[in-house]
Amino acid sequence: MGALNALEKLVPVVLAFGCGVLLARRKVVPADSSRAFADYAFLFAVPCYLFGNIYRSDLGALFDWRAILAYASTAALAVLTVGVLATLGGVRDPRGIALRIMAGVQVNTAYFAVPVFITLFGNAAPIFPVLLFQVCVLTLVIISIMELGRPERDGAGTGPRLLLRAVGASLVTPVVLACNAGILLNLLSLHVPKAVLDGFSFVGDSASPVALFALGLHLGGSGLTIRGTTREEIGLIAFKCLVFPLMTWAVCATVFGVDGDWLKYLVLIAAMPAPQNLFIFAQRYDVGVDMSASLVIKSSVTALFLLPLWMQWAVHVG
Repeated sequence: MGALNALEKLVPVVLAFGCGVLLARRKVVPADSSRAFADYAFLFAVPCYLFGNIYRSDLGALFDWRAILAYASTAALAVLTVGVLATLGGVRDPRGIALRIMAGVQVNTAYFAVPVFITLFGNAAPIFPVLLFQVCVLTLVIISIMELGRPERDGAGTGPRLLLRAVGASLVTPVVLACNAGILLNLLSLHVPKAVLDGFSFVGDSASPVALFALGLHLGGSGLTIRGTTREEIGLIAFKCLVFPLMTWAVCATVFGVDGDWLKYLVLIAAMPAPQNLFIFAQRYDVGVDMSASLVIKSSVTALFLLPLWMQWAVHVG
């Protein structure tokens, strides 16, 4: 019953994505417009969502620092693993390596983990520290690599100067700015008028459906088949949906001694599919767009099939 309820909560996801696919295939909405929708989500809607939710949250009640350190250590190990495997596989473009790291290590929190956690635990609060870690650390690293590898930066400098420019560019992206601003204002207890917060909520609520609609438009225009799945995609999906959660289980439980509810939370979070932002980043930086769209959908389907098994494991641990 729990798995059925979780699937029911994913109906809006299927609706937004499916309408994008249908409208693109029927040429009602041009598939090329997916870039405009993705930019809207990346530059405006997602930052509004992050700022409002971070500002309103009780940060002190959400953080178990041992659990967060354990998850961060596992993520660092996974980043290194995916990066090395991608390099050995012949990927030389830093942006391509960053995209594969994002696909294998970051998780879909807003569109997948939230309904699962609400079904299992009654709330999605445990997801929030991981969301902050993703936005403030993993996303910052990935955006820095993306900025560093942008073709228009060729000839703009070398070495430390170019790296500093790339990090600086990543720090002023709307996603990172919104997250840091929300944390700062929250910690300082600075008052933000309710009308302003309501405005952020109004725009932020559109982030999920617009991003999914953009993904559907892109796939509706390009097409997606199981037969076209490459070995690299299969490897990344297997790493994301099986290897990474098992690594999280092993590192958190044996190395850091995390147990009980937090062990369940972290393993289930790690088992979530590749994030929707993978496609948005690919669109934004014009790298691996087709592969990222394929990974988002196929990892989501895979995670969906594995969800009953992870739920049964969580009940057993509990």
